Amino acid sequence: MKRLIIATLLGLVFGFVCLSLAKRGVYEISTALAVSIVSGRVLIGFAIGISKFSFKHWSIHGLVMGLIVSLPAGFGAMIGPENPEFTHKMLFLSTVITGMIYGFLIELITSAIFKAKQ
Repeated sequence: MKRLIIATLLGLVFGFVCLSLAKRGVYEISTALAVSIVSGRVLIGFAIGISKFSFKHWSIHGLVMGLIVSLPAGFGAMIGPENPEFTHKMLFLSTVITGMIYGFLIELITSAIFKAKQ
């Protein structure tokens, strides 16, 4: 239970970090997109917290879970209109790669710092 709570709360924190980074751009962030960004990161934390997948190292677990959970959002990012700054491919890659980074960080803090075992 400790692992689930820590990982989910970290997902929430990183969701707001991700949202603040997204708001730095020139384009306005809609409420629906803001909710999607934050909830996607919370979902990564929740998935890490409940996951029973066993990998050789916690870091691989965080990267893989971040990848798996971010894929739907990455494909969803490609639906919107394309602009010169961010092509659809760039939106997909940035969504999935940042999801993997957040997954790694959530797992790092949960496993290595708080010592919450799977």
